[in-house]
Amino acid sequence: MMVFPILTQLTQLQCPHGIPAMMQPSATKVLIDNGLSMLAGDLATIAGCPFTVPPGKPQPCTTSKFATLSSKVFIEGKPAVLQGVADLGISAEQIPGGPLLYALVQAKVIAS
Repeated sequence: MMVFPILTQLTQLQCPHGIPAMMQPSATKVLIDNGLSMLAGDLATIAGCPFTVPPGKPQPCTTSKFATLSSKVFIEGKPAVLQGVADLGISAEQIPGGPLLYALVQAKVIAS
């Protein structure tokens, strides 16, 4: 069984093109390592991504797609979001820009 850290509003990540993302948690009651927990359906917003697709059409990453939800940890009735290897930066047109890059993730609470 694989276990991963639960993401919080304090998780530091970037889109695949190096632009910082801002976590947007919907949780209001549960703090993990002083950050509100990220729940199923929550996103990180990204502004200023330079990504383009051929022939030079801008497709900047604007949000995240978190692919890994906990099957055992529910917070405020929703699954907690876990750091996952399939997490992506996504354009406004839902075009994947590549995998998200994690710089800092809380290490106190892990889940499966």
